[in-house]
Amino acid sequence: MTGLLFNPDDYDPAHFDPETRRLLRATIDWFEARGKRTLVEKFHAKEFHADFLRFAAEEQLFATLLTPRAEAGRAADKRWDTARIAALSEVLGFYGLSYWYPWQVTILGLGPVWQSTNQAARTRAAALLDEGGVCAFGLSEKDHGADIYATDMVLTPDGAGGYRATGGKYYIGNGNVAGVVSVFGRIEGMEGPDGYVFFVADSAHPAYHLVKNVVPSQIYVSEFRLEDYPVRAEDVLHTGQAAFDAALNTVNIGKFNLCFGGIGIAEHAFHEAITHAHNRVLYGNRVTAFPHVRAQFVEAYARLVAAKLFCDRAIDYFRSANPDDRRYLLFNPVTKMKATTEAERIVGLLTEVVAAKSFEADTYLTVAATDIRGLPKLEGTVAVNLALILKFMPQYLFAPQPHPHIPTRHDPEDDEFLFRQGPARGLGTIRFHDWREAYRTFQHVPNVAVFSEQADGLAQMLSTAPPSAAQQKDLDFALALGELFTLVVYGQLILEQAELIGLETQVIDQVFDTLVRDFSGYAVALHGKPSSTSAQQRWALTAIRKPDVDQGRFDHVWDQVAALSGAYQMKP
Repeated sequence: MTGLLFNPDDYDPAHFDPETRRLLRATIDWFEARGKRTLVEKFHAKEFHADFLRFAAEEQLFATLLTPRAEAGRAADKRWDTARIAALSEVLGFYGLSYWYPWQVTILGLGPVWQSTNQAARTRAAALLDEGGVCAFGLSEKDHGADIYATDMVLTPDGAGGYRATGGKYYIGNGNVAGVVSVFGRIEGMEGPDGYVFFVADSAHPAYHLVKNVVPSQIYVSEFRLEDYPVRAEDVLHTGQAAFDAALNTVNIGKFNLCFGGIGIAEHAFHEAITHAHNRVLYGNRVTAFPHVRAQFVEAYARLVAAKLFCDRAIDYFRSANPDDRRYLLFNPVTKMKATTEAERIVGLLTEVVAAKSFEADTYLTVAATDIRGLPKLEGTVAVNLALILKFMPQYLFAPQPHPHIPTRHDPEDDEFLFRQGPARGLGTIRFHDWREAYRTFQHVPNVAVFSEQADGLAQMLSTAPPSAAQQKDLDFALALGELFTLVVYGQLILEQAELIGLETQVIDQVFDTLVRDFSGYAVALHGKPSSTSAQQRWALTAIRKPDVDQGRFDHVWDQVAALSGAYQMKP
């Protein structure tokens, strides 16, 4: 590939097997043959993506990439491989959220099924995928959101070993066409976890009532109601605590792809923005001759590279997970929160540069600016993920333990552990390898050294002026602390991946220029929180750093950015 960003014109993922390469290439070719005009016109017309679903069915795209080996039969190319799922997520995001979304929601809908021991339901789901069908994840509700403790989907025993389900679900992607809808509910009269149930419904059933599309968009995000829906024994996936665990573990599996969708959107936006700006002349100069424009492009590029590095490395931890190594459970919310907000920030920088161009009807940037806002909000908001990330902080910072080195994982294996993750608890006991190792490896890089000082200072502050019990309950304070801790985790995996791919020092240094500034900004935010103590405020002021300035390094990275002008333009 040319440079570090995805480019459809020279994309050749040689690390994958032939069938995976064929499917990825076929997907790219379908979009390119369809063309940019059709892409943006259908977006603005809010036309449902039925043509894409037909293409996916014809190519067996979802069936090949989303069927685990246990249900693959003799199909040698079927497996649940996080690396190639991530690759397709990036490709689909590149062409728009409307095409990434049905794929993403199918992944979520399959989560409870592939975690189930119900062989009839598993066989049915595999057959549906072979037929070109899609799935849905019926968890959230209009009045409760994703609060599974308060579900109003009620199952009443029918006296014959089954149930009758009545209740509504809200904000359910693919709910208009899904042949397998994994629905979360509770048994009437049973309190607490013992009453939870996950079961399979079919959107074509007469007792399944589609209410409306709840978003004014090309995608279909449904509200549906079940009215006295018959739930047979062979439709029940999980009961009791296992149903609760299946809900959370499905999020662990499926919402990981949010980051790759966001990265793809940002990459396409970047190609379009740099090509436009670098070839536009104002006041006798290229737009990109203005220093502030170059600074914005270099920052956007550095942030995009950082997100790709972190998320690519996180794949390896997912694929290598086992009952004794659940580090992926920290890296997952970081991808959901940090990488997606970074993608939104990148697109924001690009639209600032191209200004009015980002509102024009025939640009991808208009699509990107609309789509990118949704990704950080598709999994419980940034605050929910930061609160989750903080559960890992004590063990991560202060109790490292040796782990075997995890290599890059592109091997064609089935990531079957993801469907037997076990109880969704004990996050605060998960142990990590020494986070300082990655930083020590790159101490010769000026801005890595500056950021390392900031990270070490955070650990020292938490030892000498830790949050009080009241501060730990103060979500406003905790979120500011969570942003600081997240940056330490983010930087660690960025450096691990940079070492694995041999990334040049100048780019690493520019990436950490952004992290140094971000850390300083969050330190200022912590200083200003109403509940921060005087000791924490003193530390916050000492944590502010100016990144190392190197014009030669900046110019080198700018040359990489400028080289992307015209490197890719979607076919008309």
